[in-house]
Amino acid sequence: MLAPPPFAYEATAVRPSWESLAPDLRAAVASRLGSPVVRATSAGAGFTSGFAAVLETAAGERVFVKAARAFDQRHLCDWYAHEARIVAALPPEVAVPRLRWTLATADWFVLCLDAVDGHTPALPWSAADLAAALDAWATAAAALADPPPELVDLRLPSLSTMLREDLAEWSGIAAGRVPLPAGAEPARDHLAALAALEATAPALAETAGAALIHCDLRVDNVLIDAGGRAWLCDWNWLCHGPAWFDTAILLVTAYAGGLDADSLWAAHPTAFGAPEGALDAALASMSGYYLTRAGAPPNDASPLVRAHQRWHGDMALSWLLRRNGWD
Repeated sequence: MLAPPPFAYEATAVRPSWESLAPDLRAAVASRLGSPVVRATSAGAGFTSGFAAVLETAAGERVFVKAARAFDQRHLCDWYAHEARIVAALPPEVAVPRLRWTLATADWFVLCLDAVDGHTPALPWSAADLAAALDAWATAAAALADPPPELVDLRLPSLSTMLREDLAEWSGIAAGRVPLPAGAEPARDHLAALAALEATAPALAETAGAALIHCDLRVDNVLIDAGGRAWLCDWNWLCHGPAWFDTAILLVTAYAGGLDADSLWAAHPTAFGAPEGALDAALASMSGYYLTRAGAPPNDASPLVRAHQRWHGDMALSWLLRRNGWD
């Protein structure tokens, strides 16, 4: 493996337990499920501090439940409500745990989804797990190339706008407005070129038209079930953009595992017809964003979020430098 992450992606979250939740919330969830909860298994993956667990009831039902408090986790309540609207409207071809119900009280927002009996893929990727994830994404991307009206009506953001406004860090670094982030030393002699690549990304993304993408297709947003099928989770960043951008995100971890990420990219249906320079532009945008964010102060989302950002940025930059002969 080129460089293993300094943590396990299946164990990045610190979440409240089922037993620590307010009794009235637990009673409301059990009432909605129609049976007492007899077992709760917390989700170890992810970078948020909200409650997330597979709940099993006395009647034998299994569901996946997320919950957030309104008074100090309002942003999570909003994310979960947004995710519920998206999941409810995703085409049937998309392999996503489906929405069961939502519950909103004065103090809590609860999202209930189908439970998938699966695991976060281990790194380095096995050939079977990576193929399953790439296949699931190819199918989802094809279904979202012409999105249903229910999703279009949500007035989702544009990747092009995000690339222009939020993922343009190399330009600031090259101009001296932003200090060179820790981990970006190998890029010091190529700042102008990285800024130029990054600057091409918004226009390249605009070629996708109305197509929708996941926009956060990381390894920890994939589950592999007992039959080897991949499920794609956490769709709250859905936006209008080209599918090849998510393929690039996913393949950063394949590159880190020593796999031939360039060949995997070239062979994937979402890369067919991608504009020239698409992969380099995506890697430039991602690497600058992640490395810069990694230098921010710790937050309460996860004690490992900065390590994740640093490692992911390192790997995206390493891949980009190697592709251009700058390593």
